[in-house]
Amino acid sequence: MTDAPEGHDDPREHTRKIKGMLREAMEHVREDVPKVSDPRAQALFETSAEVLGGLITAYEHFEQRSEAAWR
Repeated sequence: MTDAPEGHDDPREHTRKIKGMLREAMEHVREDVPKVSDPRAQALFETSAEVLGGLITAYEHFEQRSEAAWR
């Protein structure tokens, strides 16, 4: 995969948008943790936030070509 110029065909344009959506969802579930009293729901929300954070990291690695799989 080569670095295409920034533009419509550049996947990084799309990954930035998706990262924003993932970050928004991650922040939302973290904000909801103290709003519920059920410890299972709290654990689910925290786990969801961690998974979303991992996805954000994967998108960043793709954009930066910092992992061998993305080079």
